[in-house]
Amino acid sequence: MPVEGGSSSGSASAARHPKQKRKAHSLSIRRTNSTEERPAGFQRGDMLEGQDSKLPLSLRHNLLDLFGQIEREFENLYIENIELRREIDSLNERLTGDGQTVEGGDPTKGALKTKASHSTSQLSQKLKTTYKASTSKIVSSFKATAGSRAVCQLLKEYMGHRDGIWDLSITRTVPVVLGTASADHSALLWSIETGKCLLRYAGHAGSVNSIKFHPTEQMALTASGDQTAHIWRYMVQLPVPQPTPDVSAPCDDDQDSSDREEGEVDGEGPCEVPTVRVATATLKSHQGVVIAADWLVGGRQVVTASWDRAANLYEVETSELVHALTGHDQELTHCCTHPTQRLVVTSSRDTTFRLWDFRDPSIHSVNVFQGHTDTVTSAVFTVGDNVVSGSDDRTVKVWDLKNMRSPIATIRTDSAVNRISVSANQRIIALPHDNRQVRLFDMSGVRLARLPRSNRMGHRRMVCCTAWNEENQSCNLFTCGFDRQAIGWNINIPALLQEK
Repeated sequence: MPVEGGSSSGSASAARHPKQKRKAHSLSIRRTNSTEERPAGFQRGDMLEGQDSKLPLSLRHNLLDLFGQIEREFENLYIENIELRREIDSLNERLTGDGQTVEGGDPTKGALKTKASHSTSQLSQKLKTTYKASTSKIVSSFKATAGSRAVCQLLKEYMGHRDGIWDLSITRTVPVVLGTASADHSALLWSIETGKCLLRYAGHAGSVNSIKFHPTEQMALTASGDQTAHIWRYMVQLPVPQPTPDVSAPCDDDQDSSDREEGEVDGEGPCEVPTVRVATATLKSHQGVVIAADWLVGGRQVVTASWDRAANLYEVETSELVHALTGHDQELTHCCTHPTQRLVVTSSRDTTFRLWDFRDPSIHSVNVFQGHTDTVTSAVFTVGDNVVSGSDDRTVKVWDLKNMRSPIATIRTDSAVNRISVSANQRIIALPHDNRQVRLFDMSGVRLARLPRSNRMGHRRMVCCTAWNEENQSCNLFTCGFDRQAIGWNINIPALLQEK
């Protein structure tokens, strides 16, 4: 969770994990065997270039890498199988020996021998079943990884923050840029195509917990641990896109980006870009951390959610407080507005989320929904008449606004779910997890894909938020995490739906 007015780099730092001995051992075996018959200095790239193939070199590198992983896994499996067979033979010999001893003078020898044979058969069957299950699991994991790479391709990495990134958002006006909110007290704007940092907002005195863009103007809304929300204007000029490097090519540098020293960044750091330090408007009626904020339809009002258990509705032009939305029993975790109607949904640590209706200017109604058993980390509207809620209870639930008595779909996962997002056109739900995974589901709860994650791509720590961009006839998904980076992914929708 974001902390009030301060950086959370201490809590975010993680110990480095050494390589497993078995993995290193199998790696050294493969490299020794694969290089025995090659001349000195002969590299894998040289071998590939010498072969006649119509496949691109980068794709062939990727295939070799995948087959290398499969070879190592099955090599380990083969060794384990040999040990299991030895153990089975040893047990068979021991049980057979016991049966022969009893056979000499005990009238119950037949029953004992049958019992020993039955035990041996049970043990053998159990070991074989375990072996088959392990093999199937490994094969399935490689199949899922290959499918995920075909559906989800790495687009760009955005690195420049000095602490974890809590939130990210895409502008709804031209030029289309990516915005990130970080625990390092800053918000950054990025060129989506080049990954270059374009502007830095440094007006907050605490962790920046969320960022949202005005629907029609070049204005941003940020919420912070300094108990305020800021509205600020920006002007950016997009750089000329450069040729995209081949990110699928193998590399020997597997350094975890989370192992960098504090303050070390890649590319152009925040100090090298234009900086905005003064807000156009400051909203400061909360008595605790402001954890999230969003624009109501039309952009004339904003709503903020705070750890003081209240959500506030403000007029943008005057910065005046219009409504204090109270009723939650514990801290709020998120707020979201409907894209076309004056509706607001707030989520809380009290395991509930609330729907606030401002369509009638004279009154506003509220409905409380109790569908989770732990903190509701986020609840968002879809373009249709649905609300999707995610929770620390490891579930995501899809609700119908016309009948909110019970969810129409429930997604059960293996890790806590953070700030979710739903694509506008395809209505695909992106789930960021505490366990560093990002999974994609449809509105009926069917799993579509999992974003690739390895030591060369994907997040190394908790994934905090996701955001979609479906402009220019393409579908891009952006993720951010506590490894201080945001990542852009290109989602192949036809392939994704075909796998479904």
